Amino acid sequence: MSTTSSDPLAALGTLPGVADAVDSVRKAVDRVYGHRVMRRRSNEVTAEAALRGARGSAALSGADWNLEEVRRRTDFSGDGEPHVVGAALRLTAEAGQLLSIWRQSPLRVLARLHLVAAGGAAPDDAVGRPRLAGEPVDEPLIEAPLPDADEVAGRLEGLSGLILSGTSAPALVMAAVVHGELLALRPFGSYNGLVARTAERIVLIGSGLDPKSICPAEVGHAELGRAAYVAAFEGYLSGTPDGMAAWITHCGRSVELGVRESTAVCEALQRGAA
Repeated sequence: MSTTSSDPLAALGTLPGVADAVDSVRKAVDRVYGHRVMRRRSNEVTAEAALRGARGSAALSGADWNLEEVRRRTDFSGDGEPHVVGAALRLTAEAGQLLSIWRQSPLRVLARLHLVAAGGAAPDDAVGRPRLAGEPVDEPLIEAPLPDADEVAGRLEGLSGLILSGTSAPALVMAAVVHGELLALRPFGSYNGLVARTAERIVLIGSGLDPKSICPAEVGHAELGRAAYVAAFEGYLSGTPDGMAAWITHCGRSVELGVRESTAVCEALQRGAA
């Protein structure tokens, strides 16, 4: 990600197809927020969106459990898939509590997210800090070349600066860039995908686009599939206008699918079926 102006993200909003994606997402979000169930039972919709979003994020990280198993399960101890699902649930629960810190110190929030995700599953001295030179990264879905530790540190500072300086770019653009940059950097030794998708969620909430956190993009990312996710991310890595536009519009479609999921939850609540 290169920057050449005081608001480098704003130009991304003018890329072909991006403005249409932003408009489509805004209309979809407005529709679900206008649902009559949201006036009375928004907390239930938020809770269900969190559960479904966590399930989707875990699926992208290799733990593709069905929703009812995630809902039923109470013990996520141990390694492997149970830990991944538990990490996704913990991160989703944590996201809404970190908004005030995010606006002041995004890097502190990222460290906290990794700590929450690791939950004792990584060596203590590697948790909650960017990886050092020579340290391995466990992120099986993303096989792109790994930036070295010095590049990671510099680009994290740059990303933090972009967040803190503010932007006129739409929330979707900012969320997609934060998500993509963290996937590109893989700054931690583990759980980078989970952290990146949680950061995307934090941006969408904090921007005011989805203040009640009822539009889980993670649901859409999972529904579109791991292959489409990786292909769109390769567009981000390319840094080309077409590639960036493809990644942003992919993220937009994922938000819309999350909206569709929560709309179905609203309809079920209205019928008394959930």
